[in-house]
Amino acid sequence: MAQQPGFNLQDLLQGLGGFTNQSDQGGSGSGGSGGGQMPTWTYTPKQQTEATKKMFRRLMIIFLIILIPAILICYWWFHPAINIQSSDAWFFVGIFVLAPLFLWLSSRSRKYATSTKDGEASEKKAKTFKWLSYIPVAVVVVGIIGALVSAVFFPGNAERYAAILNSQDSDFSQDIHEVNYSEIPIIDRNSAALLGSRVMGAIPEYVSQFEISELYSQINYKGHPVRVSPLVYADLIKWFNNQEQGLPGFVLVDMTTQQTEIVRLDEPIKYSQSEPFTRNIDRHVQLSFPFYMFDQISFEIDEEGHPWWVCPVQKRTIGLFGGTTIQRVVLCDAVTGECTDLPVEECPTWVDRVYPAELLIEQYNWFGAYKNGWINSWLGQTGVVQTTPGVNGMQGYNYIAKDDDVWVYTGVTSAVSDSSIVGFVLVNQRTAESHFYAIAGATEDSAMNSAQGQVQHLGYAATFPLLLNINSQPTYFMALKDAAGLVKMYAMLDIQRYQNVAVGSTLQETQSTYLTLLRTNGVDVPDDPTPDYTEASGTVERIATAVIEGNSHFYVKLKGDNNIYDFAIPAVMDVLLVGVGDEVKIGYTEVDGTRVAGEISVTKSAESPPATTTPTTPTTPTT
Repeated sequence: MAQQPGFNLQDLLQGLGGFTNQSDQGGSGSGGSGGGQMPTWTYTPKQQTEATKKMFRRLMIIFLIILIPAILICYWWFHPAINIQSSDAWFFVGIFVLAPLFLWLSSRSRKYATSTKDGEASEKKAKTFKWLSYIPVAVVVVGIIGALVSAVFFPGNAERYAAILNSQDSDFSQDIHEVNYSEIPIIDRNSAALLGSRVMGAIPEYVSQFEISELYSQINYKGHPVRVSPLVYADLIKWFNNQEQGLPGFVLVDMTTQQTEIVRLDEPIKYSQSEPFTRNIDRHVQLSFPFYMFDQISFEIDEEGHPWWVCPVQKRTIGLFGGTTIQRVVLCDAVTGECTDLPVEECPTWVDRVYPAELLIEQYNWFGAYKNGWINSWLGQTGVVQTTPGVNGMQGYNYIAKDDDVWVYTGVTSAVSDSSIVGFVLVNQRTAESHFYAIAGATEDSAMNSAQGQVQHLGYAATFPLLLNINSQPTYFMALKDAAGLVKMYAMLDIQRYQNVAVGSTLQETQSTYLTLLRTNGVDVPDDPTPDYTEASGTVERIATAVIEGNSHFYVKLKGDNNIYDFAIPAVMDVLLVGVGDEVKIGYTEVDGTRVAGEISVTKSAESPPATTTPTTPTTPTT
């Protein structure tokens, strides 16, 4: 019977190498003498070794075909900086490259050092793999040496750390301008976020698809301190539905007037931190500049309101890992993704946040600790100072608008970190210019406790203090917020005489009380300071009263004037002498769309007796 074509097991096994049919040896015919006995297979050691090597090579090729794309995908997703000074890069290489390479080379060296069933020992190969195994060890040693050379205790490094940020002594009264109440940021970041969430809730089509980022960067925009934060996709599904159109705008909160708006852009934001893939701003910038080590990225707008991402580039100036500073800045257009790489000194003036605040605080602490040497920083501590620790585990700093830039402010205390400061420091976030003002007084934490003590019956919480110059006196200014986060009152505290605390329901009332306190302590304050009021005059048409949260207010309307003038009692007692029909002159400032009056005078009395004021039901203010 002819053999049918088909699968031949013997040919297959022989093709894999080393297998022979023992039933064919010395026999005849297809079945041998056994008459249909199943063949038995055997193989030689040499043939087994060759088959094993061939299979191993095939597995290695398959492994590399899978591994290389996997590595590339991981790099694209995590996008670490390819930089020898990056500690993250060293950690990644050490764990995923050097350690496995060392183990593999060591195992090969041991294998060739002794004979095995797969082959004879090879002293030459054993030594070769042993020496190769020293390469990853040498790389690790280089990293350790680089870390030691970067340490502050390494000879000469303390002075180099102290020189990174060199703060110059300055005069407070000459360097810090007198306060302009129309430019005081009366709310903090938390209040700005609260206002942002409220205005977001007024736009139903946005609420269902977008949220507001937690960034809330403080910048100077057209001469006013504001906080800006882009919209983000609410979740992955919302991103899938809206990613083609992009993010429609950003939130802008005026820190002085508390006016909040969602700015709608003609061209939407396409590159943001909420993008999961190619348009993710961190991934886009890092892959565009793979060798740069980026610091904290911030969101800003230029003077035309166009959105940008400001990406500072780190540089290590001491050893391999020490002395971090900012060398360059990459500006990324949030709409188009186009990037511009610039040295710090060529950065446009509208940019406010080149140096992250936390980095500037760290650099000043290097200056304060090591300016007299490393040994002195822990033994003797002559002249050693540090920034104030802040409250609730947060670093103690705030922002000041000065010369159209944003400056980081923090108090400076002694090495023992007591409840008093020896001065305070201002550092420019765009240029890193630093000024120190030697003024002894209370720490920010102590000032906040003093302000809260004045209104402890109301349970208000003080915001982190802002530094002001009031009549050449360094002054802490704080907003007092209720449990809902709304600003209810204000406080001013003399830094040098911190028992003097003035509180009030309005800025004008707080200022008046504070100036009175300064006079009682011998400070030369003008007897009759002239506030920067806008004037209005006319005939009183109506007067109404209201009690708001325990405070009396008089509301005056003039004939032919649709505005209402708000007089707080007891700040403006002269309003009690005014009647309907009187011709008056009013000095006021505009706050949140309300004309808050600070003074009133009668220019001509009415012929008839003053009319009785019309009482109104006590009410609460509306936002």
